Amino acid sequence: MQSLAEVVGAHARARPEALAFAEGEQRLDWAAYDTCSDGVAAALVAAGLGAGDRVAVLHPDGPAVHAAYLGCEKAGCVVMGIGPRAGPAEVRHLLARSGARALLAPRIVGDLDLHALVSEIGRAGRALEHLDFDPLAPPQGLPAAPASRRLGSHDVFLLNSTSGTTGLPKCVVHDQARWLAFHELAVEAGALTGDDVFLSALPAPFGFGLWTAHFTPTLLGAPCVLMERFDADGLVRAIARHRVTVLAAVSTQFIMMLNAPALAGADLSSLRVLFTGGEAVPYERAAAFEDRTGARVLQFYGSNETGALSRTRLGDPREVRLRTAGRVIPSMQVRLFDEAGADVTHTGRGQPGCKGPLLSRGYHDDDGANRSLYTPDGWMLTGDVCTLEGDVLTVVGRTADFIIRGGKNISAGAVEAAVAEHPAVSVCAAVAMPDPVFGERVCAYVELVDGAGLDLPALQAHLATAGLSKEWWPEHLVVLPELPRSSGGKVAKGALREDARHRAAEA
Repeated sequence: MQSLAEVVGAHARARPEALAFAEGEQRLDWAAYDTCSDGVAAALVAAGLGAGDRVAVLHPDGPAVHAAYLGCEKAGCVVMGIGPRAGPAEVRHLLARSGARALLAPRIVGDLDLHALVSEIGRAGRALEHLDFDPLAPPQGLPAAPASRRLGSHDVFLLNSTSGTTGLPKCVVHDQARWLAFHELAVEAGALTGDDVFLSALPAPFGFGLWTAHFTPTLLGAPCVLMERFDADGLVRAIARHRVTVLAAVSTQFIMMLNAPALAGADLSSLRVLFTGGEAVPYERAAAFEDRTGARVLQFYGSNETGALSRTRLGDPREVRLRTAGRVIPSMQVRLFDEAGADVTHTGRGQPGCKGPLLSRGYHDDDGANRSLYTPDGWMLTGDVCTLEGDVLTVVGRTADFIIRGGKNISAGAVEAAVAEHPAVSVCAAVAMPDPVFGERVCAYVELVDGAGLDLPALQAHLATAGLSKEWWPEHLVVLPELPRSSGGKVAKGALREDARHRAAEA
């Protein structure tokens, strides 16, 4: 099984000037992709990084982040992929949790001063090197990284973050083999070929972004269009300009695309497939997308940890493609479990667990989290409740306390912990408020300390100071004299969710 670096090298030899990546006016051909990643690998080895060392990579979405990932692979280093919208608290946590020895990142990304952050970490007594060179213009004149350092397809090549129900993100362990297997399923589902033109509107470090930008286009030798920052009008123009045939976007993004002024009169006739996921597909909006573009909407159901349990395919009828999670993938064994962990597959309803070639290797350095991720006999669990009719899986609820905003899982517990630190807050709870564009937004319900006051801007300013990633900030604040309690004295979040649904409907 060839590694990604071997595939890129073959493309560079066979058709060096063919397009690999495009972002805005920036273009990267296969020869440059191969050469730049060689330079990254040489720089990592010259910096003293050893085989198996973790290198955190934090770059805006574009060709540079892929050159950085490939360079780490060639140097035998494991990437700690950090999303470009992560806040400082999340970055510090992921650097510490992964044990990264270096951070490959520009000095400034968004609002983050990474040079200052690395200096702060150094003053606290932890050695961390900041490598702030451009992966598309790495240092010159360095000895090449030894070929023996390169990672194989079954070696750990990347850690990325995932939201848990409490606390800060955990690190999921990936080898390339799982994504090479995933690629084969994607090719079959969407009849993908090297003649396709991909556009991945997703952050590179996460599972959906990995297969739609870092793996499948490269394995096919197809070009991939990227967006440094998502913009709905820009997405429409990029599809038309590059004659994109395969789009990868979460539901929020394609809904925003449908609402974009640029859509009027835009020629999107090249588009034939939209892969979406990360949340339930909104039937009416997905059907409108198909009717407007002529493309088919497809999805894989699963998680960063499990890969895919089921999928929809081009030949499936609309009712299956847009109202279910598709048919169970034959190579993935799928079972349903009840709250006590008993196998209830025969009843057709429960929490899915799976075994198979698409699984991650679990969580890095987190035995407690791994115990929750697996059943005692080794089935990896999702955080959902599903029904299974024949071989068709449908998501009907959740077991985990997540808010899914624009396809991103947000831990309600982590939001609550941050909000509770505000001196005006006595008790708080975070729940999902339905939203027509993002699916859900974070709504914070709070009881205040006697005599205190709090509004949403003041709460958000507090969270900014605390370093909480902006995507996790509450976008609605409801102050109540007393939060509802269950019979056991806990906050009755079911009642708050119902109240949030009522408020959203009224709005």
